[in-house]
Amino acid sequence: MRQVTMLSLFENTRQTAFSQTGSEVDFDGKPSGIIVFGKLLEAAFRVDNDRYLIFTTDDVLFEESLTITLLSSNKGVIEVVHLGGEYASGTFENVSTDKDSVYFQFIDDVRWTIKISRSPHLRIPFLSDPRGVKRSPGLKTYMTFSTAPAC
Repeated sequence: MRQVTMLSLFENTRQTAFSQTGSEVDFDGKPSGIIVFGKLLEAAFRVDNDRYLIFTTDDVLFEESLTITLLSSNKGVIEVVHLGGEYASGTFENVSTDKDSVYFQFIDDVRWTIKISRSPHLRIPFLSDPRGVKRSPGLKTYMTFSTAPAC
């Protein structure tokens, strides 16, 4: 997995009291038609030939959340996860990668790890994710989250 700069976001729908900003993903300046949540692109990573992992925020003070989207350039959005909570504030920083994982810090003194699988695997709702992870209900996931104290 490697970080890329060929992706950009263009605001499609504005944030409201009840919804996040929607932005279109552009690949090398070409519109894709893929809409993701978030206003600011914090980072983007190429997972494989077709999939990308993007990190976005909405630029809201004192209630910042990080939206993590796994998408396919051919099929669109695969999975969306949100990190954060009410009155939580964080800065996306200290990002690094290896073959199939991304490491970063966002809220508190915690080092987050996201491992990306080639195919979906079983996820047990309410037990599989660290505190602060919010995702749609379901039993399958491509993204596995873990945390450790930051060094």
